[in-house]
Amino acid sequence: MTTASSVSSTDPNPSGRSQPYVVPRGPIWLARDIWAEGSRHLIATIRNPDLLVFASLQPIMFVVLFVYVFGGAINIPGYSSYQQFVVPGIFAQTVVFGSAFTGIGIAEDMQKGFIDRLRSLPMYQPAVLIGRTWSDLLRNAFTFVIMLIVGFIVGFRLDGGIARAVLATLLLLAFAFAFSWIQAWVGLSVKSVEAANSAGFIWMFPMTFVSSAFVSTASMPKWLAKVAEVNPFTLVTNATRALYNGHSPGMDLWWSILWAIGLTVVFSLLSFRKFQSTSR
Repeated sequence: MTTASSVSSTDPNPSGRSQPYVVPRGPIWLARDIWAEGSRHLIATIRNPDLLVFASLQPIMFVVLFVYVFGGAINIPGYSSYQQFVVPGIFAQTVVFGSAFTGIGIAEDMQKGFIDRLRSLPMYQPAVLIGRTWSDLLRNAFTFVIMLIVGFIVGFRLDGGIARAVLATLLLLAFAFAFSWIQAWVGLSVKSVEAANSAGFIWMFPMTFVSSAFVSTASMPKWLAKVAEVNPFTLVTNATRALYNGHSPGMDLWWSILWAIGLTVVFSLLSFRKFQSTSR
């Protein structure tokens, strides 16, 4: 059974009195609102393919830089080549960096007043944020496919088999979805697109580089290695790298799943609360 919610518009009844315009609400309507909002972002992305191109250029440059410039000087025990070690790390970096577009897009919609127009519609308000995050997840998945092809070109292989590769990819996308919610909160908290761009990227560089994405933490100073080892980005990188290479991910897999769930829950709730407070 569905409930009903009222909006500010009114319709006259037969007696001539004004009554609130009632729109049926329920899970199906919520799904429709999410689909409508998400589809809007997907269509905008398709009409502006430059976004996908530039989102892929940076990770491609990282692949070329680390594989062909630094790769010859780096030897990681337990891996047949440096490509098998570094490419999964760049996969993780790609999806995390890609989540920044969520915050930038939300900040842009708020600055242009589009969010205010959506608030005036008879729709579930959380659908505005959910639609944005799931559409950005699909965009991130598309970028990942491009990076996987680039990885194959430079010599990366799925030594762990298809099943483990699928699990690793799903884990990466779950992490990307969690970070999209962090960025959604950032986008709602700042006053401009420029601020969202700066705030969305500035903390991701130390997080991704002080990790096991590009080198083993064993090669770092002890104090820095301890920081890197508790970094959630290190955990997801280690887990996905192990799965792609046919190694056992150990507890890194379970810690990565817990981090993805925890970040999604915490920052989705913070984002919904921030969205409601900015609407007043």
